[in-house]
Amino acid sequence: MHEMATWADESIHSFRIDVPQSDLDDLHERLDRTRWPDELPGVGWSYGVPRDYLKELAHYWRHVYDWRAAEAELNQWPQYTTAIDGANIHFAHLRSPEPDATPLLMTHGWPGSIVEFTEVAGPLTDPRAHGGDPADAFHLVLPSIPGFGLSGPTTQPGWEFKRVAAAFAELMARLGYAQYGVQGGDWGAVISRELGRTRPDRVIGVHLNLLPDSFQAQEPDAEELAALTPDERERTLASWERLKAWSRERQGYADLQATRPQTLAYGLTDSPVGQLAWIAEKFKEWTDSKDRPEDAVDRDRMLTNVMLYWLTGTAGSSARIYYERAHADYWGTPPEPSTAPTALAVFPRDNFVPLRHIADRTNTIVQWTEYEQGGHFAAMEQPELLVGDVRTFFRKLRETAPK
Repeated sequence: MHEMATWADESIHSFRIDVPQSDLDDLHERLDRTRWPDELPGVGWSYGVPRDYLKELAHYWRHVYDWRAAEAELNQWPQYTTAIDGANIHFAHLRSPEPDATPLLMTHGWPGSIVEFTEVAGPLTDPRAHGGDPADAFHLVLPSIPGFGLSGPTTQPGWEFKRVAAAFAELMARLGYAQYGVQGGDWGAVISRELGRTRPDRVIGVHLNLLPDSFQAQEPDAEELAALTPDERERTLASWERLKAWSRERQGYADLQATRPQTLAYGLTDSPVGQLAWIAEKFKEWTDSKDRPEDAVDRDRMLTNVMLYWLTGTAGSSARIYYERAHADYWGTPPEPSTAPTALAVFPRDNFVPLRHIADRTNTIVQWTEYEQGGHFAAMEQPELLVGDVRTFFRKLRETAPK
């Protein structure tokens, strides 16, 4: 990998992924020397990733998975780097063949990457070639969040989501997009919402497949429940139960990354199986899967996503976004209202149950769609549903925009 932008250089540089063979040889040697822990019998996923599953996945990674094929596929996307606010930012820029396409910034989350968008990029940029309406075309900008993967490790503290949003606004300005839409899930949703909130003159619409601060964050009392419709009451109780289960069983990774990301980084940066387990667990727990992550996402795509963390050594720097948010002066304060037109695509196996009556308090919701399948990694799990939802939302905005 080469042609990284320097900190003081505001120009945009072409970028092509070119991993040295020595890095792949090192990975294979480390996989061959894995020191495996013991495991309790018959506990499944309840204590974490099962050893037999991870051994088989690591063997596939070592002997079957083809990084060079994945690298060539990613390199079909025009990619660039530029320096913004002291950070190197990597991004893919896929211009549609339709000249009047809508610019759309799509942002991944943790533990994701731009690999998440592999299946949706074609239909979004070139609907004509995928059986769609050319009026629904988008020019896509797919950045890697500072500190994540190909954007490389950040070198300064303070890279929380508001700073990322400001950097991405500058990126879109450098690309010449005066107005554009934004889309994202996970951290990408937090960043996208912030862009719409702070730059309503630039952002024409915010499409999310996760809405921050839209769930039941504390136990509802009788008075609160009495004010709701029966359906809202049922969803509110479900949202609260989901949050309690999350806090009891699944919150540990976030607490660790929000408090001691550097300590975690040593293990994940030194052990490929450690990095693999840390990410594969989330693809199992957060997706619409049954027995293993591959029930919901393509195995090779998941491994390519892991590779972008491993090859760049960004396990620790990507985790720091949790630390920076938890130590920011705004942490714990209510969300600031957003007037940007906002759409939410709700996938049932995502981590939290969003509540419309809470979302409406601080967001301008103009489209709310609930699906019967899919989870946290919507672009990988249900690409057709996500593409359709994005198209519908921005089509509505075009139809209602002042002429």
